[in-house]
Amino acid sequence: MSIGRTKEQYQQEIAAFDSMIRKLVPYYDRMIDVLVSIIPFPADERFDVMDLGCGTGAVSSAIAGQFPNAEFTCVDMSENMLRMAEVKLGVPITSIQADFNTFEFPRKYDLIVSSLALHHLVTDGDKLAFYEKIFSALKPGGQFINIDVVLAANDTLQDTYHEELKSFMAEHITREELDRDWIPKYGSVDYPVSMTMHLDMMKSCGFKDIDIVYKYYKFAVYTGSK
Repeated sequence: MSIGRTKEQYQQEIAAFDSMIRKLVPYYDRMIDVLVSIIPFPADERFDVMDLGCGTGAVSSAIAGQFPNAEFTCVDMSENMLRMAEVKLGVPITSIQADFNTFEFPRKYDLIVSSLALHHLVTDGDKLAFYEKIFSALKPGGQFINIDVVLAANDTLQDTYHEELKSFMAEHITREELDRDWIPKYGSVDYPVSMTMHLDMMKSCGFKDIDIVYKYYKFAVYTGSK
């Protein structure tokens, strides 16, 4: 753990970050529950999980709660997020600080998960290349499950998606904070693509049993296996 931060300080940071994401992302806990519910392994089985863009470890900790013998490798650009994930899980994990644009999987995994991370890859080519890496890093029979932001099929629907998100956020944060801090960020660091494009990319990489298991406007949970 980094010098100067206690476990209690990390727990306070985790609580603040987790509280904020639930104000910005509709039904975030529901999406995590859906992700965990479709993991295709017995509850007592030991299997290897990679969490891409782990943040504070919300997804990994939810998995650990249902699969106590799972072993975790967590990847994030932020060292601070990795430390938070370690604290939240409360079990030994392998931490990798890395940028998705240059990240190479160190080995193969039974389950690869990600949450609200892959849409930060800038180009369609970047996304396709990363799907190829994910597929290659899965063991035979392995599963990939992703929670992410997606574009609508057309501009009219996209406007509806955007207004729905603004309405949700306005229920939890002030209009001033919404207009000043959050709305300007959309489009500046986010590069989502349509759900159809995600599925086409996964199919082209060799994924099978591809499915959308949850969708609420611009947020989706989808999966594929090797």
